[in-house]
Amino acid sequence: MYTVPNEPAGYPAGMRPRILVVDDEPSIRRVLQAHLSRDGFEVDTAADGGEATAAISIKPYELVISDLKMPGIGGLELLAWVRSEQPGLPVILITAHGTVDAAVEALKLGAADFITKPFDLTELRNAVEKALRTERATRRSLVDPGPKGRFELIGVTPSMQRVYSLLEKVADSPTTVLIVGESGTGKELVARALHDHSSRRDQPFITVNCGAIPENLFESELFGHERGAFTGAVTAKPGRFELADGGTLLLDEVAELGRDMQVKLLRALQERKIDRVGGTRPISVDTRVIAATNIDLQAAVASGRFREDLYYRLNVIPIRLPALRERREDIPLLVEHFLARFNQRLGKRVTSVAEPAMARLCAWHWPGNIRELENVVERGVLLSDGDCFADDVLPGLIEVGGSENAGEIGLKEYVRVHTARLERALILRSLEAEHGNVTRAARRLDISRKSLQLKMKEYQLREDPE
Repeated sequence: MYTVPNEPAGYPAGMRPRILVVDDEPSIRRVLQAHLSRDGFEVDTAADGGEATAAISIKPYELVISDLKMPGIGGLELLAWVRSEQPGLPVILITAHGTVDAAVEALKLGAADFITKPFDLTELRNAVEKALRTERATRRSLVDPGPKGRFELIGVTPSMQRVYSLLEKVADSPTTVLIVGESGTGKELVARALHDHSSRRDQPFITVNCGAIPENLFESELFGHERGAFTGAVTAKPGRFELADGGTLLLDEVAELGRDMQVKLLRALQERKIDRVGGTRPISVDTRVIAATNIDLQAAVASGRFREDLYYRLNVIPIRLPALRERREDIPLLVEHFLARFNQRLGKRVTSVAEPAMARLCAWHWPGNIRELENVVERGVLLSDGDCFADDVLPGLIEVGGSENAGEIGLKEYVRVHTARLERALILRSLEAEHGNVTRAARRLDISRKSLQLKMKEYQLREDPE
């Protein structure tokens, strides 16, 4: 039976990362090519550094595995060339002449890893997976901010540029970050970006929703418990802090923590130690904490619901995510992003958005923020008959339906959209009254037939044959 090669983790289905193996020994090239191909990679080989530079110049690779000592261009020279010509492409060096000095020099020059011959295949596999994870994160960070955004976030408005600037400055630090924003603004995506662009990227990223765990179970979930600590604790269990040791712990909806748990969380943040329920000794942890909330924590402190000392401990680096209504210029970019996603997921080919539909999308105040927009685009792609996302696939709620929205979207925009809505409804009533006769409907509206036809085209109202 033929077995389909494994799909390497972290890559889209069907995509096989390409690796270049460089070694002057044919037997080493064959062994590495066979084992890496079995693991699901596409593998090319080169006999020396000269062949390698030529191959890299004409084909894209995700990883280079090179011997250190080769005739002509050796491994260190190849590494230096890659660092200059292909920044972000990781290089693993392999040698039979492994010394501490050579390893230190290689790592200083930017090698992803250093392995000595004879190498253990499990060790090699782990090094490859680690290097590819780093390559993906580096490639994302090197992407030009360009037309859409950065850090796998979509947006080019000044408010999003401020978010990017903060991410650049604090991602690779152990400092606690507090992400504040309305529901649906992408707080978990920002937390993930902080983790993925830090030196902790290869360690666990653990999320705990503070509002979804019963209060009587929360201490055990967060800090773990020992066997026999309470009824049902038949085995010892590590908590989320321990599971995230060396990595990042996201405390989502942190404002939902009870007062007793706030005290214990404060101690864990201050001392970098936790106590399991039923435990007799503290456990040291190296866990970076990121907290997220859609609640005004300052107001919660003022009302006595949230401890002031914990607030200051969490609020070392605050990142405020703007609501979608505060960055309307980003809506077309987000719509384009979601169209591509749902076309692939739903097997559709919706490639454009009609102007009236985009106008309504940009005018809506989006109380559910990006999550609401995502759901609306998914619905529209699913219901679209052709390749155009038209006005008629939008739900009725995407309207400017209340005076409270005027202040959120601006008075001029409110008047424009509200007027368009009334105009469209009036045209529909006139056409219905005249049984679809455009000439008589135009006369009823006291406008020219040409003007009515233009309005019907704008609002995507079909003209019936007269």
